[in-house]
Amino acid sequence: MSAAAASVLGGQGTVVATGGLLVLCMGLWATGLVAEIVTALMFFALAMLLKLAPAQTVFSGFASSAFWLVTGGMVVGLAMNRTGLGNRLARMLAARLPASYPGFIAGLVAFSFALAFVMPSNLGRIAVMVPVVIALCDAFGLEAGRPGRTGALLAFGVATPMLSAAILPANVPNLVMAGTAETLFDVHLSYLPYLFLHAPVLGFVKGALLVACTVLIFPDRLDGKRLDLPPLPPASVEERRLSVILAVMLALWLTDGWHGIPPAWIGLAAAVICLLPRVGVLPPASFNEIPLKTCFYVAALFGLTAIVNETGLGADLGHALLSVAPLEPGAPAKNFATLIGLSIGFLFTTTANGAPALYTALAEEFSRASGFDLMSVLMVQVVGYSTVFLPYQAPPIIMAMDLGRLSLADTTKLTLATGVVSLLVAAPLAYLWFRLTGRLA
Repeated sequence: MSAAAASVLGGQGTVVATGGLLVLCMGLWATGLVAEIVTALMFFALAMLLKLAPAQTVFSGFASSAFWLVTGGMVVGLAMNRTGLGNRLARMLAARLPASYPGFIAGLVAFSFALAFVMPSNLGRIAVMVPVVIALCDAFGLEAGRPGRTGALLAFGVATPMLSAAILPANVPNLVMAGTAETLFDVHLSYLPYLFLHAPVLGFVKGALLVACTVLIFPDRLDGKRLDLPPLPPASVEERRLSVILAVMLALWLTDGWHGIPPAWIGLAAAVICLLPRVGVLPPASFNEIPLKTCFYVAALFGLTAIVNETGLGADLGHALLSVAPLEPGAPAKNFATLIGLSIGFLFTTTANGAPALYTALAEEFSRASGFDLMSVLMVQVVGYSTVFLPYQAPPIIMAMDLGRLSLADTTKLTLATGVVSLLVAAPLAYLWFRLTGRLA
């Protein structure tokens, strides 16, 4: 066998092995048969043992800014929890919630969206807020077993991952998308342009749709009963200090287009300040409470997509999809719908955390076929992976369901209804907004 033939066979073998590793890892992450940290470590081990790519490619996720934003976000979330600032914000909300059931649900959904600006961790927000929402339900007379209690808990649980897609650093899928785009294409996303593009539809419109679906599926009414929640003590020094840290962090995020510092390094700096002695709000030892398994999971996703791209498997998958996907230059509405469909298809097979990794790895192929520029192709997918149909597609929803002791049937009713309505109403509005803002030519 000639050296050239051996090289070709070797290259094909690498592509096949990469495809097998892709199916294995995505399958295990989607089904949860093995803990996600075990699958992540398995990826690193197999990729190196099989020599699928150089070490700098396999471990490129650890060099991604998104990896560090996830880490920093978890520290900030822990600070919100430990200082009691998250609970205080929720109590302040309770005093302003309307005395009607639709207003109560709308207030919880709006608070979920607002909290995502200052607490960039879906799981952290769920852990902090579900017990508070239960207390609010008790205060408003929505006892266990009433549909209004189920609706309130699910509205907050579903809003947390769904609406946070409109805020760049606020959830893992966004960071996976941003990190993969940075690793593969050297594309860097800015906080404010991203927010301006997605918040009107994915934040406000989808929030309104979620409220409507919740009220219709879990109808109830408030009885006029409102128990007094236990009074909170005056704000501690740590809470006031953390409030300043969060205000500065948010201000720097909003102005990143002016000063040029990526959101990741701003979030990481906020986390460091939270951990500094005398200046911060957490003892350094509290870093041990951070679930680093999630960080390793994100790094493994980035490394996997980098290998898929470097071995040529991404291009092969892209060509295969394009053979059946009706993408063609000069048909923006059809291309927009097709790209959303592709993003949702990945959502069913790899969950919301894995879907943007696969889609982004194929974005260059989609761009050439559709005639959209690369940034537009990347942004369209957010409309898709934020449209959740089943609870398993978004781990924060499963966590909210467990903490609130809610049934899978009730949870599925709301996610499926919200997903269908979002596809029929929010997706066309997103297309119009993309066109109006000049994102689509």
